[in-house]
Amino acid sequence: MACKNVCRLCDHLAISTDVTFDGTNLVVTLPQDSFRDGEKVCIVIAQSIPAETTITAPVVIQIGEGTEQYPLTTRCCAQVTACGVRTRTKYSTRVVTNATGGTFRLLGDPACSPNNNLQSINGTAPTTTTTASDGRKTTTAVAKKA
Repeated sequence: MACKNVCRLCDHLAISTDVTFDGTNLVVTLPQDSFRDGEKVCIVIAQSIPAETTITAPVVIQIGEGTEQYPLTTRCCAQVTACGVRTRTKYSTRVVTNATGGTFRLLGDPACSPNNNLQSINGTAPTTTTTASDGRKTTTAVAKKA
């Protein structure tokens, strides 16, 4: 079968118009549109991710000039962070709405991202070991979140 020289893009393709870091979130802006509950949307992050973005920044979707931001989540409903997305990459998502908003849920797994989970918990504050400039190792307890 020969390749068509001219073909139409899918109606479910949404190419980002802007990618910004607002100090807290990595904001991916999609063109103005309405996305229905259960609709499949293939999001392409077309712009470069800003250099100042922290790897733990949650990824959120903004639609057009709207002020509402919708989280990008994994298929298990965990928030996708900046280290899990790449530029010029297509992400297949499903729109999931509720009474007050919605999310864009990935249909597959995000790109490889580091796992910073603790290996175990035992009721005490986790500790970190650091090496000083003179070669001495020190252990510091990390405060528990209230």
